[in-house]
Formats: sequence, structure tokens, C-alpha cells
Amino acid sequence: MPSGIKDKVVIIGMGCTRFGERWDMSEEDLIVDAFKEAIEDAGIEKKDIDASWFGSCFDEVNVGKSAITLPMTLKLPYIGATRVENFCASGTEAFRGAVYAVASGASDIALALGAEKLKDTGYGGLPDFGTAMGTFNRLFMPNATAPGSFALMATGYMSKYGVKPEELKTGLAKISAKSHANGALNPKAHLRKVVTVDQILAAPIIAWPLGLFDCCGVSDGAAAAIVTTPEIAKKLGKTNPVFVKALQIAITSGEEMWYDNWDGAHVETTFRAGKKAYAEAGIKNPREEINMMEVHDCFSITELATYEDLQISPRGKAIEDISAGFYDLKGQVPCQPDGGLKCFGHPIGASGIRMLYEMYNQLLGRAGERQLKDPKIGLTHNLGGFPAMSVCSVAIVGK
Repeated sequence: MPSGIKDKVVIIGMGCTRFGERWDMSEEDLIVDAFKEAIEDAGIEKKDIDASWFGSCFDEVNVGKSAITLPMTLKLPYIGATRVENFCASGTEAFRGAVYAVASGASDIALALGAEKLKDTGYGGLPDFGTAMGTFNRLFMPNATAPGSFALMATGYMSKYGVKPEELKTGLAKISAKSHANGALNPKAHLRKVVTVDQILAAPIIAWPLGLFDCCGVSDGAAAAIVTTPEIAKKLGKTNPVFVKALQIAITSGEEMWYDNWDGAHVETTFRAGKKAYAEAGIKNPREEINMMEVHDCFSITELATYEDLQISPRGKAIEDISAGFYDLKGQVPCQPDGGLKCFGHPIGASGIRMLYEMYNQLLGRAGERQLKDPKIGLTHNLGGFPAMSVCSVAIVGK
């Protein structure tokens, strides 16, 4: 059995740009902005970093999207650099590379940075996922869309658990309203207006039962993390570092799509990655031990299913917890305290590290108006692909 990475790596610095329609900045500018905050937070110099990972999804837009992007943009001094892509989980994939390098002893201080600048494409949604994925979509799923695929999961959920459409739509509206209320408190969020449940329910339908406010938007942004060992962190004077407790990934084998044993009401990779992460972190009762979460709320139904896939809410009971305020900012397990993808949008390569940025700041008591009361353990969930064909990365960090 692998021994895992629990408490072998700490985060000593993080940075995040303001997300949005950043016409005023190039992708290189965004990378520099996130890096400057991270390195100042870490209290080190560029020469102290000995390896780097860059997370990005679309190599057809903006900068060249090769491994050379970070060293060239940041003028890093002849260190190792790797560009990674794993659908919408590309940001956490960069973080995983940096963390594993430090945990293995191959690196002393490593940088993970994710960035994407999608608004410049002029396209309202996400561009095609490269040549191979684009060909697959056109040949095998010519009419598939992201909203349509997740809407099917919503209808699957209603069918499996006997939930009425009005009941589900109200529950989903409460999820989105909660996130927008949190995002209104966050100066780095793209969308910062409070939206009521009634406004959400009255919005245009995108793919039934999902309406406009059930879908996250597209934006530009970058986020960065600097990691090292606890021993080096101590030498740097870090008396209260944030430890990586677990970092696990699960990627579909294809069986959800090709066989009939998947219920269509959940995301199997989320359940598998979460289960492995809890084992690595030594968590026995997630509902009681997880203090806060940032999950991949590309659609409100994704967040609802994730509550259950991560074993926080019992199967088929998430709507009850939503109605009770369990996931609100002052609830038992606040979810999306920074506003989530709903309020930040989704620059693919940056999202996973942006989630960690919120957990990091909450653990250090730096979250301002959103600050939770003495959190100890935070979880991030970064999902890519479709419900029936996905990649999921789960990270657990804490004191």
C-alpha cells in the first residue's frame, strides 16, 4: 500500500488574479500577477524555486502553452518546467505535479501555476478540446453540450430518487443563490451581485431543468501556489503553514458510458477520488471532519451531486441539507465560500488552484468578510469532462 503524502508538503505562498473579462491584460500579464502575489506571500526569491508546473487546457489560444511558458514569462533561472493538461482539472494537475516532486525529494521548493484567457476567443462557451477530443465529439456526440450533459444528470437524479422537478429546481436555485451571496463579498470574483432564488427560478432555461443561473460562465484568470517541505518552511520562518493532507485523482475507464450499471445520477470519478483522499488524510467521517469545501460547480446539479459523491450528504438527501442551510457560509460545511465557479467563471487551467487559494486564505484567517470561524480542514474538488466521462481531482489541506 502507498504511504501517501499526508503532512509531507506544505503550501508557503499563493496568489490569484481577479477573474473576469480581462481585456486589460494578456495571459502573460495574468501569470505575472498571480506569481508576484505568491512569491511575496512565500517570502522567497525566484532563485529559490527549483521546479515548476504550468496547468492549461487549450493550446490553441493565447500563449504557446508549452513547458517554456513559465520560465520565459517569469524569467525563472533554468529550472525544470512541465506543462500539464487534464481537461477542467488541469489546475489541480499542476499542483499535483509540484506536490509530488517535493514529497519525493526531487524538489525542495516547487511552483504550480494555472492560467487561461478564454474571453479573447470571442466565443461564448469553451473552445474545442484540441484535435483528438474535438474529432471524438463531432463523430460520436455531435449534439452533446456541457449544459445538456449535466441536465441529463439532473433528470437522472430526479428519476432515481423520486424528486419532483419543482423540488429539484428550488434546491438548485438555493445552491446558486448561496454562491452568489458569497461571491458578492469577494473582490476577485467576476460576478459580484446577489441573486435571489426567485430571480434564479425566473431566468431563461438553458437545458431543462438547468436555467441561466445554474450554469457557470467563462472568464480569464490565473492562480499560483508555492510548495515545500515542513522542514524548509520552518527554516523560512513559517510558523503556521498549510499542510497538504491528501491529493488524489480518478479518471474514468469508460465504463459509465459504455455499460448500463451507471445510474446517471452521480459522477463516479468524484466518489472514487474522494474515497481515496479520505483514506490518505485519515478522515473517517467526512460530514463531521471536513470544515469547508470548494467544489467544481460548473452547473448547480454538479454541486448537488458532489455533496453526495463526497459523502457529506447521504444519497438522495442533499436537497434536505441545502434547505437547512448546511452548506451556507454560516452552515456546518460551507461550500463555495469564495463564490465558486458561479461567480469566478472558469478559466480552465486556473480554477483548481483558485479553489486552493480560498482554502489557504481561510485556514490562515485572511478571508475578510467571508472568513469562517477557525476552520481546520478544507477540501477542493476539481472536475473535468462530462458526468459519464470525467476526470476528478480531490485535494485536502489543513493545519
